[in-house]
Amino acid sequence: MIDSTPPERRTLDDVRRDAHILIVDDEPANVALLRHLLDAGGYRHVHGTSDSSQVLALVAALDPDLLLLDLHMPWMDGFQVLDTLRCALAADAYLPVVVLTADFSRDARQRALAGGAKDFVTKPFDATEVLLRVNNLLETRALHLRLLHQNDVLEERVRERTRDVEQSRLEMLHRLGSTMEFRDNVTHDHTVRVGKNAEVLALEVGLSADDAGLLRQAAPLHDIGKIGVPDHILMRPDRLTPDEFEQIKAHTVMGARLLSGSTAPVLQLAETIAFTHHEQWDGSGYEGMQGEEIPLASRIVSVADVFDALTHARPYKKAWPIADAIAEIERQAGHHFDPAIVVAFGRAVERGTFQMPLRTVGGPRTR
Repeated sequence: MIDSTPPERRTLDDVRRDAHILIVDDEPANVALLRHLLDAGGYRHVHGTSDSSQVLALVAALDPDLLLLDLHMPWMDGFQVLDTLRCALAADAYLPVVVLTADFSRDARQRALAGGAKDFVTKPFDATEVLLRVNNLLETRALHLRLLHQNDVLEERVRERTRDVEQSRLEMLHRLGSTMEFRDNVTHDHTVRVGKNAEVLALEVGLSADDAGLLRQAAPLHDIGKIGVPDHILMRPDRLTPDEFEQIKAHTVMGARLLSGSTAPVLQLAETIAFTHHEQWDGSGYEGMQGEEIPLASRIVSVADVFDALTHARPYKKAWPIADAIAEIERQAGHHFDPAIVVAFGRAVERGTFQMPLRTVGGPRTR
């Protein structure tokens, strides 16, 4: 029906050359006459049938640009064809219909227009009138296709722009989550690992892929509030004083404040995690939340965060052996961690989906 020429550049000659026209009339002589008239007018793809019951199949096969339709036919008259087409065609489809009739009564015209007809040609046919009406409606059809093409182009540009914005947003989130890691080389890639393992655990506990993916994006921001903690406290190699520990604890509040006020779901989730990821199942965490009062996302991130912290060196401790870290997570079920998340952690470890440190297991367990 339509060649590769962009719709906005198509001329009337292009329309004539490429348009597919379907004629439906129970009189074969009328079909033959109209085909002859249209061929003389420069139209090269003219199809015809005298069997109205074939209309739907022909429309589906040919995807015509114009339908010339007789009103009074046996088995299925023109009004029934119009009704059937209206139900069968897509909502945004535009198939102009020219009614062929010797019945020029007001009732017939109104019924045809109500059924979706766009114009009329009276019998006996006038060659000039037929071509003018066909030309006019095909120009309208070409404008419709041009508009659809322009809409498609605009929608694709919007999709491309959305992809660009999404990529930029994800990159900024990654950089924001890595902010703390630029202050030292000890916690390198900690935020990325916590995000990946939080996604694994989320899937294990039954969250959807979309929700798990959102958690993967939000989890790396859990410690963003530590940007407000002085280096001499954050990287102190020995025990903190009570006052220093209170400053460390304040990172959850600072993180939530930094992330607050956003309308983006990922940042709203990150705000929640930043504030509550140090809550403990038994209520002994920073804010005293317990059990299911703690948001599910934070219960998940807590397990991923603690496991990663245990198995990687910090200024105040060496890395734990993996087996010891797994045992510690399991031991803390019902105390530090949600028991259901610990069970999910065990399944993920068995399946090999939980990301482990890329090093040999071993070494002393020290805090």
